[in-house]
Amino acid sequence: MQVSLVSTNGLERRLEVTVPGELVANRVNQQLKDLARTARLKGFRPGKVPFAVVRKQYGGQVHSEAVTDLMQRSFAEAVAQAKLRPAGDPRIEPLQVAPGAELRYAAVFEVLPEIALQPLEAVTVERPAVTVTEVDVDAMLESMRKQKPIFTDVERPAAETDRVTIAFEGRIEGELFPGGKGEDLHVVLGAGTILAELDAALRGMQVGEEKTVPARFPDDYGAQAVAGKDALFSVRVKQVQVQSLPEIDEDFVRGFGLAEGGVTEFRAQVRATMEREVADTAQQRVREQLLEALYTHNPLELPRVMIDEQVRELQVQMLRRMGIQKIEQLPPREPYEAPARKRVALGLIIGEIVRANAIRVDRGRVEQRLNAVVASYPDPDSVRRQYLQSREAMAQLESAVLEDQALDWVQSRVQLVDKPASFADLTGFGRPTDPS
Repeated sequence: MQVSLVSTNGLERRLEVTVPGELVANRVNQQLKDLARTARLKGFRPGKVPFAVVRKQYGGQVHSEAVTDLMQRSFAEAVAQAKLRPAGDPRIEPLQVAPGAELRYAAVFEVLPEIALQPLEAVTVERPAVTVTEVDVDAMLESMRKQKPIFTDVERPAAETDRVTIAFEGRIEGELFPGGKGEDLHVVLGAGTILAELDAALRGMQVGEEKTVPARFPDDYGAQAVAGKDALFSVRVKQVQVQSLPEIDEDFVRGFGLAEGGVTEFRAQVRATMEREVADTAQQRVREQLLEALYTHNPLELPRVMIDEQVRELQVQMLRRMGIQKIEQLPPREPYEAPARKRVALGLIIGEIVRANAIRVDRGRVEQRLNAVVASYPDPDSVRRQYLQSREAMAQLESAVLEDQALDWVQSRVQLVDKPASFADLTGFGRPTDPS
C-alpha cells in the first residue's frame, strides 16, 4: 500500500492511498468463494454453483463491497502509519476503482490540533467567601412565608396583592380561542400572571361585578396561536380575598414536611440548605473562571467539522426547549457559532489535560454523582438500575467526573483568592428580579 499525505488548508489533510490490484483481486476472489458456499441459484444445488457463474452473477456487487471494505481498512492503517488524529469521518474521492486494476482514492479530512498547554500559575481565580448569617436565614424564612399565604374573603373592591377569583371568556375577532374560557381562575393582582390590561381592569372591581376588557397578547406570548393578537375579554368577579402571611409555628414547618423538631430544627435545616447552596454556587463560579482561563490561555485552531457538529447540537437543543419537533425549523446558526467554538476548544483542552496527566476516572466520584442524580427521582433504586444497565448513561457520568478531575488539576495550579461576599451577592436572593 502506497500513501502520500498533503496538508491542504489549516487542519485539513488529503491522503492519497494506492492499494495493489493483486490485493484487490485476492479480496474479491475470497469473498466470491465464501459466497459460493452458500449461494442459491436456480438450476443449481445450494453450495454447488460453479465459481464462474457466481463471479458472473455477483462479481460487480462483491467488487464494490470489497473496495468499500479495503478503503475503510487501508484508511485506518494509513492514518495510524502517518500518526494522524482525524477530527471526523473523511470525504472519500475515488480515483481508480475499476475491476482488474489497482485501487486508488483520496481521503480528505481534518485532524485534531496539537495542544501545548500554557502555564496557569499566574492566573488568579476569585472564590466567593460567604457566611450565612441570622439575617440571611430570617430573609429566607420570610420568603418561605410568602410561598404559603393565607387568603381571607373581604367585602371591598379588589386591590394590589389581593387574590381575585374570576370567570372569563376571551374572543379574537369574535371567535372563542383555545384556552379562552374559565370559571374559577385565581389571580393575584400585581403578580404578572395575566395580561396587564386584565390586571389593571380587575383593580377596584367587587364580587358580582362584570366588565368587558380589551387586551393585546404580547408578540412573544407562549401560545403562538394568539401571540400579537387583540382580544376582548368578558370577566366577572366571583371572590375577592386579602392575603396575609402565616406565623412560623409548628403548623407552618409541618407544611414544609418537617414532622419533628419544631421551629428550631426547621431553622437549622434552612440554614444547612443555604450553606449547601453557597458551597455549590461558589464552586460553580470557580469552575466558570477555570474554564474561561483555559479557553483564553490556550487559543486553538479548531476543526470545522467539530464546530459544525456542536452548532447543530445547540440548534437541536433549542428546538426541543421550544417544543418544536420539525428539524427543518432549526434556528439560524450565527448565534451558536461562538459558544460552539468554545465548547469544542474546551473539550479538546480538557481531553489533553486528562491524557497528559494520565488522569483515570475516580470510581468513588462516579458513585457519588450517580447517587446525586437518582436522589431526585421518586424511585431512586429503579433509576439507578437503569443507569447501571446503560453503557451510554454511565459513560456520560464518567465523562463529567473526568472533567471535574481535570478542573481540580487546573485549580491546584492557579492562584485561588477568597473574595468576601454576601449571600445575596452570591445567589441573587432578595433582589428585585428574584421571583420571591
